[in-house]
Amino acid sequence: MEISINRTNAFTEIHPCYKMDASYVLTISPSAICVLFHIFLGSLSVVTVCGNLLVIISIIYFKQLHTPTNSLILSLAVADLLVGVLVFPLTMEFSFSACLYYDDLFCKVRGTFDVSLCTASILNLCCISVDRYYAVCQPLAYRTKINNNVVVIMILMSWGVSVLIGIGFITAGMNQDQCSATCLIDVVITHILGLIFSFYLPVIIMLCIYLKIFLVAQRQARSIQSTKSGATVSKMERKATKTLAIVMGVFLMCWLAFFICTTIMSFSYVYVPLAFIEFLNWLALSNSLLNPFIYAFFYSWFRSAFRMIISGKIIQGNFTNSKLL
Repeated sequence: MEISINRTNAFTEIHPCYKMDASYVLTISPSAICVLFHIFLGSLSVVTVCGNLLVIISIIYFKQLHTPTNSLILSLAVADLLVGVLVFPLTMEFSFSACLYYDDLFCKVRGTFDVSLCTASILNLCCISVDRYYAVCQPLAYRTKINNNVVVIMILMSWGVSVLIGIGFITAGMNQDQCSATCLIDVVITHILGLIFSFYLPVIIMLCIYLKIFLVAQRQARSIQSTKSGATVSKMERKATKTLAIVMGVFLMCWLAFFICTTIMSFSYVYVPLAFIEFLNWLALSNSLLNPFIYAFFYSWFRSAFRMIISGKIIQGNFTNSKLL
């Protein structure tokens, strides 16, 4: 594969899998580092697909898991599975760095899948936080507030907004180089709205919701001090703190730096090394790998379902009505 670069100011810093000669031609360099790079990322893709596939099969197969909450987790797992199936291989085949040099049709397709599916994953996480809010903070109204119809609407809105944001980002990128001054304003507005709805707004919502959940959980723990020992209450508070810290901590660890960098690059001329950009890109994608562990492995019934699936027990008979512990 060769890509001609018609830029006199082309960057000299190249990804380990690519090299540029004196005539600004970008070619693939199958070095040892590049091979190890692909093996490592390929392994991440396989783990991402397998982990999310376990979640999907568990929720679809076992009737005990047919709940509104698990429908949201199923939607999240589908988004993360598609990230593992589509975004990981496409990004490996034609890396983020190479697309900065030459933004052809392949890069636009990769970018569309990347933005749409990752946004769908983030918005599904936001919907799960809303579901948890009603379950913890308004338990008596939970069944009326979060029913199957509401969950379907939340899922459709998450995917619909994700597709629109993906198309908007790509359209803005295609028009940016040939825009007049008036058109550039539209491009900037598109970038701002995309960043707000795909990350910043969901993050603010999740932070507010999980803070509220944590405060309510603490209050509920203290309210039972008369019937349980202080040590038990302290243990409940520590568990609530740990769970919420893991949920938000992993999410922010994976996504915050990438979106801050993307925001800076979108609205300024600050130079960011290509290797650092690619590292942040893969760190953000790794959230799709971690989500099954965070949102499924916390629950014992998912662990039971996974053991039955991995052992092949569900193939030996009908266990759809099994009681998962």
